[in-house]
Amino acid sequence: MRSAARGSMSRRALRRLRGEQRGQEEPGLGELGLEPGTETETGGEWPQPAAKARGRHGVSNRFELITSEEPEDDLSSREERADARLKEHDVAEGSNEEPTPEEEEHSGQRDGKGRNQPDQTPVLNNKPRKKKKKRKTKKTSAGEALEDDDLEDIDSLLEKIEDTNGLSQETQSGIIADSRPLLYIEHRNLNPENELKRYFGARAVLGDQRPRQRQRQYVRSTWLTAPKNTWPRYSKTGIAMQLVETRRGVQYFTFEHHREYQQVQFKFLDAVESMDPNNIVLLLQMNPYHVDSLLQLSDVCRMQEDQEMARDLVERALYSLECAFHPVFSLTSGSCRLDYRRPENRAFYLALFKHLMFLEKRGCPRTALEFCKLILSLDPENDPLCVLLMIDFLSLRAREYAFLTRMFQEWESHRNLSQLPNFAFSVPLAYFFLSQQEEHSELELSQAREKAARLIQLALIMFPSVLMPLLDHCSVQPDARVASHSFFGLNAQISQPPALNQLTSLYVGRTHSLWKDPAVMAWLETNVHEVLRMVDARDPLVEESEHKRKMRYQSAPRNIYRHVILSEMKEATAALPLEVTSQPVMGFDPLPPLDSIISYTRPERTNHPSNESTLSLFFRSLLPNFNLQGDIRHDGDEEAGAGQDLNQGVNRLMAAMRDMLANIQFQEPPRDDNPEGDGDWD
Repeated sequence: MRSAARGSMSRRALRRLRGEQRGQEEPGLGELGLEPGTETETGGEWPQPAAKARGRHGVSNRFELITSEEPEDDLSSREERADARLKEHDVAEGSNEEPTPEEEEHSGQRDGKGRNQPDQTPVLNNKPRKKKKKRKTKKTSAGEALEDDDLEDIDSLLEKIEDTNGLSQETQSGIIADSRPLLYIEHRNLNPENELKRYFGARAVLGDQRPRQRQRQYVRSTWLTAPKNTWPRYSKTGIAMQLVETRRGVQYFTFEHHREYQQVQFKFLDAVESMDPNNIVLLLQMNPYHVDSLLQLSDVCRMQEDQEMARDLVERALYSLECAFHPVFSLTSGSCRLDYRRPENRAFYLALFKHLMFLEKRGCPRTALEFCKLILSLDPENDPLCVLLMIDFLSLRAREYAFLTRMFQEWESHRNLSQLPNFAFSVPLAYFFLSQQEEHSELELSQAREKAARLIQLALIMFPSVLMPLLDHCSVQPDARVASHSFFGLNAQISQPPALNQLTSLYVGRTHSLWKDPAVMAWLETNVHEVLRMVDARDPLVEESEHKRKMRYQSAPRNIYRHVILSEMKEATAALPLEVTSQPVMGFDPLPPLDSIISYTRPERTNHPSNESTLSLFFRSLLPNFNLQGDIRHDGDEEAGAGQDLNQGVNRLMAAMRDMLANIQFQEPPRDDNPEGDGDWD
C-alpha cells in the first residue's frame, strides 16, 4: 500500500511538473481502436470530445478548453475574437469593474506572461452568465437610474412592436393604408401619461412615482385608468357584466345590478331628491365605489371649482366599472356593444364622456380622441351621446388629419356626415393642414389643396350662418364686400331653423381657436370670395342648399340635446328649446331615452325613515299624505296633483320654520357665584 501511495504521489507530482491538471487525460478512444488525431477513411480527423471529458472528470476551472494539440494560429484567432467580444460587452454595459481572474490570465498570455501555463480561452456558452453577474453589480451601484432607464426602454419597445406589426402604415400623402377597423382602439393611447411623456419627457411626468408604486399593495391592472394609493380599498360592488347575444360577429353586453347594489341605488335616489350633497358624501363613505354617486358628486365638485377632485371621482367610477367587465369584453376590437336604453349601461357612457372632457382640458387631445372612438364603438349606429359632434375637433387638435379624412370617406355614403356643420368645415380644414406638410410630394399637396378648396366652398354654401360668428370669435373683421353681402349677413342666422342654430353654435364655440391661424384665415378669405361669385352668378347649388336647410333641420334628435347638455357650451345651451330646459336634468342620467328598458323598479316607500325629525313626525301625524321627500302616490291623476300641491305648500312651510328655528339661540341659565356646598375649607 505504501508503494501504491508513493506511485500515486509521484504521478501527481509528475502532472504538476508537466503543467497538466486532473481531467486532462485523453478520453477512452483507445478502447475503440482509434487514437485522437488519426485520419478516417474520408480523410478527416475525429473530433476530440473535450467538453464531454471535462464534464465527466469535473474540471476545477470551467472556463478552460483543452487545446494542447490545436494549431497556434487557430488559438490566436480565437483569443482575438473572444477579446473583441469582451470589449464590446464592456463598452455596451459601461462597466468600470476590475477584470476577473480569467481576464487577467488571458491578458497575461497576450503580454507573453504565463507561457508555461496551458492556453485558456473563455467558453462562449458561459458568456450570458458573466453578463448577468455584471448587471447585478451595476444595479447595486446605480439602482434607481437603471430602473428608470429599463422602464423607459420597455415603453419604447412596446411602441416599436405596435408600430412594426404591419397593421398600420402611413403613406407620404398622410392617408393611412390601414387594415384595422376605423374605430380600432390602442391600449397605449388610453393612458394620458404616455401622451404627456411625449411632450415633456418621462421624468417630468412621473417624477418619484415609480418607487412608491413598487411598495404599493397589489391592485388589478386596468386600461381605462390607474388606481391611486389615496382611493379606498376596492371590494366587489354588486355590478356584473353579462353577454346578451352575438349577431354577425358583434357581441352585445349589458351591466347588471345585484340585489345589494340595487338597495344602494335606491338610497342614492333618496339622497338626490334631498338636494343635499352631504347625503351623497355619507353614502360614498359606506359604498366608496357606487358609480352614480361618484358621477353626481363629481359634478358638484366641478361646480365648486374643485377640478382635481371632480376628475378623481370620475376615474374611480371608471375603475369600478372596468373591474366588472366580462372576460370576453374587449375595448380595442370595436365589435362590443352596450345598449344605452338600459339604465345600468348609461353610467359607463357618462363616465367615459366626463373623463374625455377632463382629458381635453388637461391638454391630452390624442388620449381624448381615443376615448371618443371608444364611446362611438359602443353603439356607432345610434351614438347616444352624439360624439360625432366633437370627434372632428379632437382629431384636429391631436393632428390626426388622416383619421378624420378616412372617417369622412368611409362614412359619408351611409351617414351623410357632410350634413353636419362640424364635419362640413373640419374636413376641408384637415385637408388644408395636410397640404401644408412639406414632406409630401408636390402632386399630393396640390390634390389636398384642391379637395380643401372644393369642400370649404360647399360648406360655406350649405351653412352660411357659420362664417360671421366664426370671424367674431376669432376677432377678425371681414372686408366690405363680405360684410355688406346678404348671403352671409344677419338674415342667414335668423332664417335658419332652431336645430341648425344649435349645431352651428356648438361648432363655433368649440373649434373657433383652430381657425385663428393667419394662413387659415387667408385661405378662408379666398374661398369666401369665390362663394360670393357663385351666389351672384345664381349657381343652382345655392338654391338647392337653401331648400335642404329648411327641410332637414326642423327638430334635433334627443342625443344632440344630451350632447349639448354634457358639453356645457354656453352658445349651444342658450339655443336649447323650452321643452328641454324646463325639465330637471340630473348629471347621473341626463335626458334618459323615452324607450328605456327597465330591469328593476324602485319600490314605493311605505316604511318611513327612522331618522326623521320630530317636526316632520308631527306634520305626518296631522297630514297622513305628507311626504318630506316629495314622493307622489300614484292612486290617480287628480289625487297625485292634489298631493303634489299639498306637499309643495307644506315644504314651503317647513323651509320657513327651519329658518326660524335656525335663528333661535338658547342661552344657558346663569350660574350662582356661591352654590351650596361650594364654600371655603375651614
